[in-house]
Amino acid sequence: MDDDAGLIEATLTGKSAAFGQLVLKHQDRLFNSLMHMTANREDARDLVQEAFVQAFVKLDTFQGASAFYTWLYRIAFNLAATHHRRRKPAASVEQIHETSGEEPVEPGDGPHERLERDERNRQVRLALAQLGDEHRAVLILREIDDCDYDTIAEILDVPVGTVRSRLHRARLQLREHLEEILTVDE
Repeated sequence: MDDDAGLIEATLTGKSAAFGQLVLKHQDRLFNSLMHMTANREDARDLVQEAFVQAFVKLDTFQGASAFYTWLYRIAFNLAATHHRRRKPAASVEQIHETSGEEPVEPGDGPHERLERDERNRQVRLALAQLGDEHRAVLILREIDDCDYDTIAEILDVPVGTVRSRLHRARLQLREHLEEILTVDE
């Protein structure tokens, strides 16, 4: 029995502190994923909280056929998609940077290197925000969360072949958007 399974079992027997341990274990990873999906720190925080609330309420329906995080991510992904549909207006690049916080600074980077890295990050965030939900999700799961194709297929509830084709299209679209952004920025 893995650690998550034991915590789930303890939660289902009435030990709510066990669910708190699940939250502590998975909240940062889920927040980072949702941050990339929403490009908004507050929205990501709200969605993480809502995902954990729904997971707690529905925990008795978790069958253990997949990893707990995969099941939790699926709940969060559905919440993020619903949130995005309800809130359609796109944020400006300045708003995205403002809400996402500062980029990490590597020791030894001078001001010029930091400016270049910040500009590249801004361009990638902008291009990523232009992708549709399906393509953005598969790209984030693969490239940022480092999920394998089978896990992505399980999270998104699509065949592995669909994951591969969406990932291919997402990469092509991201490249096109980046080229457009670079052309405009010159």
